[in-house]
Amino acid sequence: MQAKPLIGINADFRAAQGNQPSFSVVTAGYYDSILRAGGVPVIVPPMEEEDDINAVLDKLDGFVFIGGADLDPRRDGFMLHPTVRPMDRRREAFDRKLMQLIADRRMPVFGIGVGMQLINVTMGGNLFLHIPEDLPTAIPHRDPGDPGHRHSLEIQPGSLMERVYGDGEIRVSSRHHMAVDEVAPGFQVTARCPDGVIEAIESEREDWIAIGTQFHPENEAASALDVRVFEEFLDLVREPVPQMLRLVA
Repeated sequence: MQAKPLIGINADFRAAQGNQPSFSVVTAGYYDSILRAGGVPVIVPPMEEEDDINAVLDKLDGFVFIGGADLDPRRDGFMLHPTVRPMDRRREAFDRKLMQLIADRRMPVFGIGVGMQLINVTMGGNLFLHIPEDLPTAIPHRDPGDPGHRHSLEIQPGSLMERVYGDGEIRVSSRHHMAVDEVAPGFQVTARCPDGVIEAIESEREDWIAIGTQFHPENEAASALDVRVFEEFLDLVREPVPQMLRLVA
């Protein structure tokens, strides 16, 4: 019997406040979705030493980057917009180092929400810092009063996203105010909101499985169809070369 792939998940980090100690946390939807798709989730807390991170990556078959607060645009040479709420510095420093190591070794990776944004900036793309200001004609992409906020999606033919969703009306769970602007070299846009906002990217490199969704297929408001994004990713992890060749053919 083929062993189930081990899929790493980065953890969010909350610094100590008052009498509450610092801690890491992962929303259950991420590891539950990996389990349902046939993988074994391995939660990876923020670490500093590169050798320690590589020791963990040596044991894994792929990695899922979770969503969370915003990347600090100052780390990428941009000014801090007043609406940006940066994630904890410890998490961001770890996530950026981890993503670069994953990219260097071409480990299969799936980024969700800010995880997709991290893939894009790591590989040379950049971000819109606030959709209502940068794209004033865009529809709302987050609703603070509705964590299950959904919007429609337009799919690029021939992409992994098309394999997941097929034809018909598609609505996905979305909650973000930043978005991909310039797409990193070696990646293509595979889904957009009808207003033009990029909602999914995929690597065009034959030697690297790397996908990202700005929407959240792990969300409790997600549909059974959304979980198939994880199933497709796990299929690629299990058979990387044949699957990738079919994707780029």
